Amino acid sequence: MKNLKLKSARALKDLSQDELAKIVGVSRQTINAIEKGDYNPSINLCISICKALNLKLDNLFWPEE
Repeated sequence: MKNLKLKSARALKDLSQDELAKIVGVSRQTINAIEKGDYNPSINLCISICKALNLKLDNLFWPEE
């Protein structure tokens, strides 16, 4: 499932995939794969992304019911 919440939150912070990747210590391809739903990140990576975007885990990584 695509993670459009991550893509939107990244865009609101005016960060490219590459910039976010550098902040959290992964490749741009990893961020791209997460946004496309092709990669399930570890909990530690999820936390790093949330800290970088100043959001909570459930804002980005829990599906809405």
